[in-house]
Amino acid sequence: MVVKNIVVGPLEANCIVIADENTKEALVIDPGDEPEKILNLIGENNFKTKFIVCTHAHFDHIGAVPEIKKETNAQIIIHKDEIVIYQQAKELASFWGYELDSLPEPDILVEDGQNLNIGNLKFKVLHTPGHSPGGICIYGEGILVSGDTLFAGSVGRTDLFGGDTEKLKKSFKKLMTLPDNVKVHPGHGPSSTIKQEKINNILSDEKVDI
Repeated sequence: MVVKNIVVGPLEANCIVIADENTKEALVIDPGDEPEKILNLIGENNFKTKFIVCTHAHFDHIGAVPEIKKETNAQIIIHKDEIVIYQQAKELASFWGYELDSLPEPDILVEDGQNLNIGNLKFKVLHTPGHSPGGICIYGEGILVSGDTLFAGSVGRTDLFGGDTEKLKKSFKKLMTLPDNVKVHPGHGPSSTIKQEKINNILSDEKVDI
């Protein structure tokens, strides 16, 4: 397995590219901006992009989706509860002063527990609402790509449209049931592990509000 992290855009979002090193099949998670950087990495490694996965549809995580879709013809995946956010992403980006190209229609609307396979690698969709209604994490092969649900030491904000603090707390608890040694690749900032988040995350103590 090959895992590459590309930091893109003014909000420094992590775009995660995962590939089977034998078959070269790959998935691109959260291509938020700077499509040329992402496409260069794909090309240099001869990856065959099968899926474009959006952990959620905030503009800093989907800005490069149109270009990646055009160049790779990979299938765009979002959770079924995120479709409204996805459809309004251009308008919401404009509100924050960012310009977003029109987005292609998603190819696959996933649900919790759905499997995503690339080559011989097997991953599972975990629905983790709270930061957004259809927020998902991608789990498998000893890693968790957590989007803006879980950060190193923190969690995503819940004051944006569709956010829900109580749902985010439940999602955090759900992720903390994963094995301690699972490596966490968040949507922003450095990587972590489930064990580290059980100890250090602001939600590891239920007395702490967010």
